[in-house]
Amino acid sequence: MSDAERDAGNRKVKVGFLLLVAVSPPLIAFQWGATPAELLAALGVGVVLGALLVWYLGRLAAEFTGSGRRPGRRR
Repeated sequence: MSDAERDAGNRKVKVGFLLLVAVSPPLIAFQWGATPAELLAALGVGVVLGALLVWYLGRLAAEFTGSGRRPGRRR
């Protein structure tokens, strides 16, 4: 697997995780009969939470991989 393929795969996982977390609060709010403004607020909160989780998990993963570099991997 090339570096470009690995980076593209990682980007897809991050976007998928972000979307999953971002969509959850509006769906829950919708079940409770939220107004459109409340749904937008829930979506905003979900996007912020999702971005924070992706950032945190990225930093956590970098610790396990030695600051994001693998042995023998050149950029």
